[in-house]
Amino acid sequence: MIKTAITEMFGIQYPVICGAMMWLCRPKLCAAISNAGGMGNLTAGNFETEDEFRNAIREVKRLTDKPFMIGLTLLPSIRITGEHHKMYARVCAEERVAGIEVSGTPLDKAVGKEGVAMLKDAGVKLFHKVGSVRHAMHAEKAGYDGVYAAGFEEGGHPLDDDVTTMVLTPRIVDSVNIPVVTVGGIADGRSLAAALTLGAQGVMMASRFIATKECDVHENIKNEIINRQEFETTMICKTLGLQGRALKNKVISDVLEVEKKGGGLDQLIPLISGQRIKEAWEKGLVDNAPLMVGQSIGHIREVISCRELLEKMQEEAVMHLKKATNLVQQ
Repeated sequence: MIKTAITEMFGIQYPVICGAMMWLCRPKLCAAISNAGGMGNLTAGNFETEDEFRNAIREVKRLTDKPFMIGLTLLPSIRITGEHHKMYARVCAEERVAGIEVSGTPLDKAVGKEGVAMLKDAGVKLFHKVGSVRHAMHAEKAGYDGVYAAGFEEGGHPLDDDVTTMVLTPRIVDSVNIPVVTVGGIADGRSLAAALTLGAQGVMMASRFIATKECDVHENIKNEIINRQEFETTMICKTLGLQGRALKNKVISDVLEVEKKGGGLDQLIPLISGQRIKEAWEKGLVDNAPLMVGQSIGHIREVISCRELLEKMQEEAVMHLKKATNLVQQ
């Protein structure tokens, strides 16, 4: 077994956490990952009302007695407001969830120091996804229990410092005294082993969980991810100050063309809207919306169950760690 600060903190079998994924991290997938020995994720932004959000948390608890994360993204949104953020935090405290993955604006700024204190009093572990040492140090100072070191390879919205996982993880490990979880380029046991040797206490991955049997996404999407290579993602929305990594497709070409011509948010919103992405996931429209996946797709070659995935990752990680140890001459 691999024992780390993350497995000890949450009492989980494997130091593998699912990252937040809009429209995909719902109760079924969340519970499946936790039941398999990892740490599932229920993404708050999937739910617009307090009742919907609370009921989703309780549905996960019905499906598993294992801990899981809530994904809380604090970025500009047309649909999700600052009041939603405060509601999500309050419900998480009331339901005493195991942990929260925060990305975007620091939680202490979004809900206030009293909001952070409320969550900590409820026993909720707080992790912030960061792309720089300076942000990791702020998270530690603000009282977070750990940080995700999110490298440039990740899908979604990496920080525009553009620092890779290989460099970022040890830099943050050396700069803070709270557990660090590696994000970006993680999809198998070899990348888990690499993260651990860089000083991480676990890994977070999202794209890899799309290609699992329990993920409610159209088969076209799963097949597309399997057939794509690591160089087939690109960055969009740099002109908005909110860059994102997505799979190359027709709509991404359209987005980049709008940006090249100096088009603004009013021209981009119809191409990148959340509802458009939701429809693409559900109907398998691989060319119709930004599919926010990372460079780790180059390592995804099959659709298997969450349990098979995590067991395989564990075996591979142990094997590669032993191989590395054998290189050391006494």
